[in-house]
Amino acid sequence: MEIYKDLNNPDNQQFEKLLNSQLSKVNIEEGKIIEGKVNKITEKYVFLHVDGLKSEPVLDINELKTMGLHEKIKIGEKISVLLEKLEDKMGEVVVSASKAQKIKGWDKLVEAYEKKEPIMGKITSKCKGGCIVEHIETGSLMFLPGSQISDKPLKDISHLMNEPQKFALIKLDKVRGNACVSRREIISSFKKEDKAKIIDKYKVGDIIKGAEVKGYSTFGCFFNVNGELDVLVHLQEISYSRVNHPDEVFNIGEKHDLKVISVDKEKLQVGCSVKQMSPDPFEHIQNYELNKVYKVKVSKIMDFGAFCELEPGLTTLLHSSELSWTKKNVSAKKMFKVGDEIDCIITEIDKEKRRVAISHRLTLENPFEVFKKKYPVGSIVSGEVINKNEYSLFVKVEDINLDTFLHCNDLTYLNNGEEELSKYKKGDKIQVKVLEIRIEEQKIRVGYKQTQKDPLDWFADKKKKSNYNCQNNFYR
Repeated sequence: MEIYKDLNNPDNQQFEKLLNSQLSKVNIEEGKIIEGKVNKITEKYVFLHVDGLKSEPVLDINELKTMGLHEKIKIGEKISVLLEKLEDKMGEVVVSASKAQKIKGWDKLVEAYEKKEPIMGKITSKCKGGCIVEHIETGSLMFLPGSQISDKPLKDISHLMNEPQKFALIKLDKVRGNACVSRREIISSFKKEDKAKIIDKYKVGDIIKGAEVKGYSTFGCFFNVNGELDVLVHLQEISYSRVNHPDEVFNIGEKHDLKVISVDKEKLQVGCSVKQMSPDPFEHIQNYELNKVYKVKVSKIMDFGAFCELEPGLTTLLHSSELSWTKKNVSAKKMFKVGDEIDCIITEIDKEKRRVAISHRLTLENPFEVFKKKYPVGSIVSGEVINKNEYSLFVKVEDINLDTFLHCNDLTYLNNGEEELSKYKKGDKIQVKVLEIRIEEQKIRVGYKQTQKDPLDWFADKKKKSNYNCQNNFYR
């Protein structure tokens, strides 16, 4: 370098000028992405030329294969690489094409995230908790949570694999270099635009014909309108009568007419009413009388009874306890079907609570009253043992469908009652005496030993006769 100290020499001045111009063009720093020109391609390596470097950087051919660039690389083409080291222990320049690609991809992801723009990607594989998505433009890998795949549960996503589609960037970790994307957000945004156009068609007061019951909630019932919109009917808008849960009134798949009562274009919600399709029946509830028979229509059958309509909009519960006089825990499903018209008596009307109570059994003859008239206390009747437990028998009277109660203590005068009970089985014929009838409690008590002569009475009679004979002998 000593020969270039004399800058008065024209040759030295020219060399300085050339050197400075060359260094100003090339800014070589470790950790920067630089452009390299392909000079040579062998079976194992790709040699690059980069202005300003003292030697040619070398790329492993396998690195390019994993990136999918092996077949695209040709002599004379440029490729971006990350300059890791200007000189390693062997004096070689260390570069990486895959790391350059990741850095470039990350920069583009950051830009898209900040601008809230969607990116193009494809689902390449499944992983724990979701899927791996590859950014088509840069090849960067991102995580797609299972909950963000679609706006509804999908059992099979094979039709989505390796298909180019849009994703929304929902989270970036710049420290770890991780990206999280969502397909669901893209779908929802499209649906939101479509839903806004659909909701514009509705206004308060419109009548929706034939909306289908889609699902229940504790606060109301959801209806599907023409397969394009789900609307909510709040619990208070289902019926003028009190409703605890929508399944008391509706069945999934049923169709009902609805009236639009609210339209929220910001929340994209439409509120509807079923009860407003008819006038409030409680305004003329005074037309109904207590203890009078009315025809009601069975609208829904439950485990605990049946819901019946006195008129459209006036629904009341016929509880299972009001179905029959004699059958306990009777099932409404075995007695009625939806659409049946049955006779019922109104037992209560509470206008403040908007409640009407009805009974079906009161329209039928009370078998306990019939029994009392036909077999008053003291009567001897024939029956059949239909059931037993550890302390009693249940005897069915032959000509009246009633079960009477026979306690084991009323079986015999002599033996232990429980021992005597073991001698009886279902189907045995037996004559019993009516001991007690309680109509209000629906109970009839009978006894078997009361049909026999009491041994104590026989003993008393015998003792009485003995005393009489002794007195006569004394006077003789």
